[in-house]
Amino acid sequence: MISITLPDRSIRQFEQPVTVAEVAASVGPGLSKAALAGKVDGKLVDTSDVISTDADLAIITDKDAEGLEVIRHSTAHLLAYAVKELFPDAQVTIGPVIESGFYYDFSYKRPFTPVDLVEIEKKMAELAKKDEQVKRKIMPRDQAVAYFKGIGETYKAEIISSIPQGEDVSLYSEGAFTDLCRGPHVPSTGKLKVFKLLKLAGAYWRGDARNEMLQRIYGTAWTKKEDQEQYLHMLAEAEKRDHRKLGKQLDLFHMQDEAPGMVFWHPKGWVIWQQVEQYMRRVYQDNGYQEIRCPQILARSLWEKSGHWENYKDNMFTTESEKHEYAIKPMNCPGHILVFNSDLRSYRDLPLRYGEFGSCHRNEPSGALHGIMRVRGFVQDDGHVFCTEDQIKSECVDFNRLALAVYGDFGFKEIAIKIALRPEKRIGSNETWERAENALREALNACGANWSELPGEGAFYGPKIEYHMKDSIGRSWQCGTMQVDFSTPGRLGASYIDEHSVRQTPVMLHRAIIGSFERFIGILIENHAASMPLWLAPVQVVAMDITEHQADYAKDVVAGLKAAGIRAESDLRNEKISYKIREHSVQKVPYLLLLGDKEMHAKTVTARVRDGKGGGENLPPMTLDDFILHLKSEIAAKRAS
Repeated sequence: MISITLPDRSIRQFEQPVTVAEVAASVGPGLSKAALAGKVDGKLVDTSDVISTDADLAIITDKDAEGLEVIRHSTAHLLAYAVKELFPDAQVTIGPVIESGFYYDFSYKRPFTPVDLVEIEKKMAELAKKDEQVKRKIMPRDQAVAYFKGIGETYKAEIISSIPQGEDVSLYSEGAFTDLCRGPHVPSTGKLKVFKLLKLAGAYWRGDARNEMLQRIYGTAWTKKEDQEQYLHMLAEAEKRDHRKLGKQLDLFHMQDEAPGMVFWHPKGWVIWQQVEQYMRRVYQDNGYQEIRCPQILARSLWEKSGHWENYKDNMFTTESEKHEYAIKPMNCPGHILVFNSDLRSYRDLPLRYGEFGSCHRNEPSGALHGIMRVRGFVQDDGHVFCTEDQIKSECVDFNRLALAVYGDFGFKEIAIKIALRPEKRIGSNETWERAENALREALNACGANWSELPGEGAFYGPKIEYHMKDSIGRSWQCGTMQVDFSTPGRLGASYIDEHSVRQTPVMLHRAIIGSFERFIGILIENHAASMPLWLAPVQVVAMDITEHQADYAKDVVAGLKAAGIRAESDLRNEKISYKIREHSVQKVPYLLLLGDKEMHAKTVTARVRDGKGGGENLPPMTLDDFILHLKSEIAAKRAS
């Protein structure tokens, strides 16, 4: 007898080997119909998979996260099937699941077009409606290579050729289409009901710019139509909020080929930068950080000692002078250790907190660059805390409180906390990693925080807490981090004298709240759709005369605002007031002052408040002093309006 234990701990027994689908059917017709895959002893398998020994089994349906992944994986294959039906000469390459969807890369003699996408999606729907069974077959590696060469799929043959000889591979077939895949897949194409093709892009074969440029088709798939509609609405909102488009529209920054991956900040964009930097500088000062500044270029030997050269050299810009090799710093931590090492340190000096708005450069691939979100030259709000092991918990608790407060001031209230654990490629012993990971868990427990864990995603020198902010349209952005590093200080000779006059190696905590200034400002632009909160707005107030009679009064109002530290401008053009209002509303100015004869004679201002929807409402008339108090109150509260 074979005993199958279900999630509710009930046991079903069978006299002979049984498939996942048969177990589901034994529970009831509802589960049988809903089954997409199975989880046997923790491993995802097809519903056709045979269970021949006692096992734990969970039936995966569209209510499970794994079920959605199986649907997306299967829809990628449905896409390839449809492309082959419509364009038999196209060759299929790879088609993985990605966040919120999937893609598939193809080689074809001409570029696909948006019209092609419509036809491909239509064909996918036709094939899904046929409800063809998806069948798995195991084939020896060499036989699989010969099979795909025989049908003209040279890319698939190349992929399989890279698998060690003597191994078997799994193939999946649906109708006339067969693909290489580990699986699992839905039992039949009829399970694929909600999907949408999104866009076309280029992609090099195997990610290598020396190889052929392939055509990538992106798509999304869901279990419910309403979930897909919500996602597509979010994509439409994201398109409208694209920081690259808004940056150009509002004259904030630009980028050009003479400095790929680096930003040219315009005056208005630099105002936003300065507000963020000044705010973060106050955060440093109010929380015991000493601001420092380190060189941009450091000797290769230093990066070798720190471990960065071995783990990061492909992303580093290098140079040479007088037969010595140097690297432009991709991060700030080795420089901060050298500052720490510049004097004899005592345990009484700890924790010692350094902060730097450190300019870094990383040689990111050109295909990965994305506006100011992914760049080669960037500045971080980078901080490092040198402390004892006993001080890790209190430092992490304080940092957690501080990070959440900062995000709140910038308008982010929903923060997900995660711990990234030891990666495969790392320095330091397992025992050291265990202590570091447990220290972060203890700190978050002390904060009463909820968190999830990310196995294998820590830095090469230590685990880290990550802070993921949810923006106004539901996207998640990882910015802040707190990393525990037991290894790098010792590699660079950092030490302090303990209470027993013994030399000890400090623990180093790498911490950032907003991370890259460039990326964070891009996130702010998209989160607020460029309608920046008053305290961040490049121009906070524009004073407009209704006729030329109020021009001098408008100038006086602007002078008073500037004297009070408000970023104000006047618009005295000979244009209708409705035209001026419309133009400055498009520029997302928070307050527009409408100054006519009534305001001029009463020495008051009438303020029109931006509402974020292209319109606005007027505040009651008030004196300039009262208006300035109103603005300063809003700025102090950092209230997004």
